[in-house]
Amino acid sequence: MKTATAATDAQRLLLPCPCGRALAYGDCCGPLHTGTAAAADAESLMRSRYSAFVFGLAGYLVQTWHPDTRPPRIEPDRLGEKWLGLEVRATRTDGDQAWVEFVARSRTAGRATRLHENSRFVREHGRWLYVDGQAPAKARRGFKPGPAR
Repeated sequence: MKTATAATDAQRLLLPCPCGRALAYGDCCGPLHTGTAAAADAESLMRSRYSAFVFGLAGYLVQTWHPDTRPPRIEPDRLGEKWLGLEVRATRTDGDQAWVEFVARSRTAGRATRLHENSRFVREHGRWLYVDGQAPAKARRGFKPGPAR
C-alpha cells in the first residue's frame, strides 16, 4: 500500500526542480538528495542545497557541509517560510576550490527576504562540500575570491 508521502515524493520527481535549472526534480537535484548521484561541480552542489532547503532536507544539508564549519545542528525552517527562487550570478573553480555567488529569495509571514552570498566550496576525496559563505559587501568587488582560508 502506498502512503501519501510516497505519492507526494513520486509526484515531486516530475515537477520542475526548485534550483532553477530547466529540468524535472527527478533529473536534477533529486538523485543528489537520494545519494544515487554526486554533484559534478560546486554550482550543482549549491543548487542541490537550495532545493534541500525548499524541501526541508536537513540531513542532506548536514552531509554536504564541511565538518570543519558545520554547525552542531541545523535548525528546521522557520514556520511559514516559502522559498521563491534562486539566481546564480557567478561561479569560479580553481582546482579543488570553488566559489558561487547567488541570490535566494524567500517569504516569511508575508515579508520578502533575499540571501545574497558568495559561498565557498572544496572538493575532498572527489566530493564537493559547502564550507562557508559571506555577504558580497564583505567580499572583494567584481567577485574575485581568493584561495580558501
